Amino acid sequence: MVQVYLSLGSNIDRENNLTSGLAELTSIYQKLTLSSLFESEAVGFDGSPFYNMVVGLQTSQTIEALSTTLRDIEFKFGREVNAKKFSPRTLDIDILLYGDLVQAEPVQLPREEISFNAFVLWPLAEIAPQEIHPVLKQSYLSLWQNFDKSTQKLAIIPFNWQG
Repeated sequence: MVQVYLSLGSNIDRENNLTSGLAELTSIYQKLTLSSLFESEAVGFDGSPFYNMVVGLQTSQTIEALSTTLRDIEFKFGREVNAKKFSPRTLDIDILLYGDLVQAEPVQLPREEISFNAFVLWPLAEIAPQEIHPVLKQSYLSLWQNFDKSTQKLAIIPFNWQG
């Protein structure tokens, strides 16, 4: 089994799509570790605010099988096949970490945005504070403590999911 961390985000019917995505992940992977739910401005385009969170889980799936499973979940909840990178999302699920795997293809790991998007780093630091970034060799808590928090607005949103 490998420890995996995922970033979930939505800015279309946000709470419904995130709770549905969490239910789907739970049905496949059973035990999830959830960060708080965060609201952030759209990054890279003008759009409605996002709800974001990080989810930890363990799997025996290969990275390729995991990627396919997550993509299928996104499609199930309305993601368009040819959706532009910076555009509104019903449900966006990105693999942040797959154990200590470092690779560029077929999925970049660790995901680069960990170190520059508050909506990824803060929730990751919340549920995996002492884990070490496999490239930067710093804990996620340390990376968050040193992050310039003035660059992105982020707020914790009350969320009580009972999956």
